[in-house]
Amino acid sequence: MTALDRYVRLESDALWRAGPDVQRRDVTISFGDATLVIADGAGRPLTHWSLPALIRQNPDETPAIYAPDDAASELLEIAEPTMIEAIEDVRKALAKSRPHPGKLRHLLTGAVTLLVAALAIFWLPGALTRQTLAVVPAPKRIEIGTTILGHMQAITGAPCRAPMAERATRDLAVRLFGADTMTQIVVLPKLAAGSIALPGGLVALDSQMLGQANDPAVAAGFVLAARAAVVGDDPMLNLLEDAGLGVTFRLLTTGEIPHHILRSVATEFASSAPSSEVDPTVLRALMTETQIPQTPYLNAVDQRTGSMPDLGADPIDAATVPLILNDSAWVALQNICNN
Repeated sequence: MTALDRYVRLESDALWRAGPDVQRRDVTISFGDATLVIADGAGRPLTHWSLPALIRQNPDETPAIYAPDDAASELLEIAEPTMIEAIEDVRKALAKSRPHPGKLRHLLTGAVTLLVAALAIFWLPGALTRQTLAVVPAPKRIEIGTTILGHMQAITGAPCRAPMAERATRDLAVRLFGADTMTQIVVLPKLAAGSIALPGGLVALDSQMLGQANDPAVAAGFVLAARAAVVGDDPMLNLLEDAGLGVTFRLLTTGEIPHHILRSVATEFASSAPSSEVDPTVLRALMTETQIPQTPYLNAVDQRTGSMPDLGADPIDAATVPLILNDSAWVALQNICNN
């Protein structure tokens, strides 16, 4: 060690007491290998004290008094300032070189705490949401969607019903999503957004939009736009991300979402303006996959809002589009709220 090497030849007189009841005697002190060597006048070593273990009994006072342990069974009194300074320098240097278990423990504790905090902030919410979405059964999703729809009626009016038109909504869902789809299309008298996707496979359409349309492709486009606006094609994911971790945990553990949360979601859905957040890439892919031409939908959006998403060139030839709805079903759907 540099400090010890610097003082290895340093010697000094001192007074040493070998025990509580022993008279002090003159000694010579010098440095050994991490020890303080106490010798008699003839240079014979009397004892060795561990330098790192030295305890100064009277800090900042002179003469300096040292003990080899907490019990102070022996005492060494040193008046030479150079030797006192040397002892302090060497002790500090040795102390720095020793391992510090407490410091390591604190570092490990801090690292674990940071890791847990990072997991809680960045991983836990997503993991909890994914787990909740995985275990919420279809009947519960339908119940949640139906409850939201019920709260929306205070603003939108009750869903319109007519047997032939309801068969048309079923035909439209099958045309877009296949015969096994759980999607249920409902029509509301007034829905500012034009279309909204709700949990449980519910998609709400605005009757005024249907009345102004001249092509069932418009209705199909609004249904697909509602689905495209949903993160991960799951309205429950949007609901839980907006509601927060507490609501997600409650749904996971009790299977329930507070009614005031659903009422708030319903009010937002019923009052929201047409969304401009639809991902054009997602919507374009859905329309291409389901063979729905873009132009009728885009013209209807432009008529309602004065703008439209940029879906690029329409890859679907309107002349070859598979039938969306026959004329009687389309007319029935357009007039569902007029019966």
